[in-house]
Amino acid sequence: MTPVHFTQLDVPAPHWDEVREQYDRLVADLESAAGADQAVAVIERWDQLARRLETWSNLTHLRFEQDTRNPAYREARQHRDRMWPRLTELSVDFKRRLLASPFRSQLQQRFGANAFQLWTAQVTTYDPVIEQDVVRESELEAEYTGLLASAELEFDGQRYNLPGMLKFREDPRRDVRHGAERERWGWYGGQRETLDRIYGEMVDLRHAMAGKLGFGDFVELGYQRMLRIDYGREEVEQFRQAVRSQVTPLAAELNRARAAELQLPQLRWWDEGLFATGGNPAPQGDHDWLIEQARRMFAELGGGLDEFFGLLVDAGLLDLKTREGKAGGGFCTSLDLFGVPFIFANFNGTKGDVEVFTHEMGHAFQNYLSQSQPLLDYIWPTYDSCEIHSMSLEFLTWPWMELFFGQAAEQFRRIHLTQALLFLPYGVAVDHFQHLVYQRPQASAAERHAMWQSVERMYLPWRDYGDLEHPAGGGFWQSQRHIYASPFYYIDYTLALTCALQLWVRSRQDRPRAMADYLALCRAGGRLPFQQLVRSAGLISPFEPGCLTEVVDQARDYLRSG
Repeated sequence: MTPVHFTQLDVPAPHWDEVREQYDRLVADLESAAGADQAVAVIERWDQLARRLETWSNLTHLRFEQDTRNPAYREARQHRDRMWPRLTELSVDFKRRLLASPFRSQLQQRFGANAFQLWTAQVTTYDPVIEQDVVRESELEAEYTGLLASAELEFDGQRYNLPGMLKFREDPRRDVRHGAERERWGWYGGQRETLDRIYGEMVDLRHAMAGKLGFGDFVELGYQRMLRIDYGREEVEQFRQAVRSQVTPLAAELNRARAAELQLPQLRWWDEGLFATGGNPAPQGDHDWLIEQARRMFAELGGGLDEFFGLLVDAGLLDLKTREGKAGGGFCTSLDLFGVPFIFANFNGTKGDVEVFTHEMGHAFQNYLSQSQPLLDYIWPTYDSCEIHSMSLEFLTWPWMELFFGQAAEQFRRIHLTQALLFLPYGVAVDHFQHLVYQRPQASAAERHAMWQSVERMYLPWRDYGDLEHPAGGGFWQSQRHIYASPFYYIDYTLALTCALQLWVRSRQDRPRAMADYLALCRAGGRLPFQQLVRSAGLISPFEPGCLTEVVDQARDYLRSG
């Protein structure tokens, strides 16, 4: 559907009594259903209610992220945080009744078995006994987000927020890179006690919730919250080991070659963002110019991306500029009541603007193509599958990089691929760290910093922070927002990247087939769990032997060909 402009979109905050009455009617009608058709009609009504509540929640979160200093937005988020556990309780109770329905087999035929697998996982992750814990968890997440968004740093005679400082990581002048990183990490070091306190409370809270729900530790609960249906921690551990043995040595080799190319005796942390002596390729225009180049790219790429991008621009569904008070990072959220997604990012004039933008466009396009799915639970796949769409579009748009980088486009492509390989060890390090933390929830803040140092030595042995005291002391992880706000949501990027690299290989061999497979993957939404969805697109699961070897070999050959 074509919505009105984003500024006119609104979903009034729900009244608890009204929502509870609606659920009471849904439960009564489900229990009294005389057949599967009547039960289907009840599910469809429930799904519309769920879409409205989800859209209200997402809008509330989005507006807070857009302006963390706005007291009305902060109050609205706090209201949502207080109400959401009770809404979750109503939803979980309804799902339990669906799982126990005498018409379950007919309902599975109508909606697919995956919905029932998802609901089975979801009902284990919430009980009224943890209501106040969930509220507090969200409050702590908001405190972390607000703290980082409030940062104001002085550098080179100007004031920057944290996202604005990241552009200096690609400055060709080493003293500038070093100085900017000293300033940035000096801020984190000054906030160390607060950051440790917030995370310590989060870990204690999550461990307590796991116990109240009957789990052995938060790792078990975290996997259920991430809806990992067709694999578990053993498969993830095997994948981490594969990355350590197959990718870490290559990543170290690439970093040694880069140090030589940059004529540096040793690659320090403040050098890791630079890939060319004259500076990394950067977009050749500002925000508005980038939007116009993207219009042309998506028009030529096809598959419906051109019309979709026009919709995003015309309806104001993009917020890409960095500004004071705006939260850092980038994400895509869904406004399902209106049938559209929204892209949030922080452009800073580096090549990352193009990478983040194409990444979030992949999420948004998949969401848009899945709006016709019969259930809200199918509009997004689970996070591991979601990231395939986003990372794949980064690679599928390669032929149009000349629009953004001109003669430096091929240099950009090589850097982009190199960074993808370098990311795999970092991504699994973040995951391994979280396993260590939640397996030893009683650990002190100092012990957690030591845990991070241990995984760095394991997966990122080249890391050298020099005189940057905070990351050198094991505090680097505190800049990774997912660790605080989305526990265990990080291995997903590495699993998806392994799949996206397969699509990249396919696109070089048979581009029309790769594009067709990508579109089919987007339309499938979340109707299948991760490994089944991967195989439905003709891809090899990351947990199967040889998958990582093949994509790494292809990437190595490409990089050596130049």
